[in-house]
Amino acid sequence: MADQDNGADQQTADSATAPHMRMQILTQFVRDLSFENVLAQRGTGGEVQPDVQVSVNLDAKKRSTEHQYEVACKLNITSRNKESEEVLFVMEMEYVGVFHIEGVPDDQIHPYLLIECPRQMFPFMRRIVSDVTRDGGFPPLNLESIDFVQLYRQEIARRQAAQSQTSDA
Repeated sequence: MADQDNGADQQTADSATAPHMRMQILTQFVRDLSFENVLAQRGTGGEVQPDVQVSVNLDAKKRSTEHQYEVACKLNITSRNKESEEVLFVMEMEYVGVFHIEGVPDDQIHPYLLIECPRQMFPFMRRIVSDVTRDGGFPPLNLESIDFVQLYRQEIARRQAAQSQTSDA
């Protein structure tokens, strides 16, 4: 029994010395939004089978206020007719979140900003994309979940490859 009490005391001591991580979303907003309904401008004759391509670009920066960070997620969405490759619509959106973050170690802040913060913003971005495509005359586009961990790993690998090419030259 005494061993169990010591374990509980140790957990209490560890949590007292460990920094308390805190994240708060201060605001979220659309910085830029563009939707071009190419199909309506051009018109079409026949059946359309859409093929949707989505690209995601993330950026984060420290704000002048202590513990505040700005995270921007840029979505570029292009829908083409599978058969003719004609563009049906193009949507571009830059969605920004401002976060108050404390207790994250300096060596972990970069992945935290580019993984966890976009994960918090994603449901709101998904709703905007759905509403804009529906209001633009298409069926609502419900984006599939984005694996922000995989995106982060791909970007790190790309940067390392670019850096090694630069150092080899």
